Amino acid sequence: MSSVTPGTDTSLAEITNVSHQGFWLLLGAEELFLAFEHFPWFRRATIAQLSHVERPSPHHLYWPELDIDLAVESIREPQAFPLVSKSSSGA
Repeated sequence: MSSVTPGTDTSLAEITNVSHQGFWLLLGAEELFLAFEHFPWFRRATIAQLSHVERPSPHHLYWPELDIDLAVESIREPQAFPLVSKSSSGA
């Protein structure tokens, strides 16, 4: 008897809580906090937009409704990935 290959795991990334300071993301057995201070793109997102997160690979997350891609390592160590803006001020 041969076993069938299991289907895709649909609970690879899940938002567990949202506060005024950020939100918690469950990745398997690991829970990570994304502070809006370090991830400002999420500050004005709705719960529905935050909750629609995909994990195309173990080290990559994507929020399609917000068009945001993040490396999981940038969540674990945000200080190692400083925000850099390419926009110039129109002074």
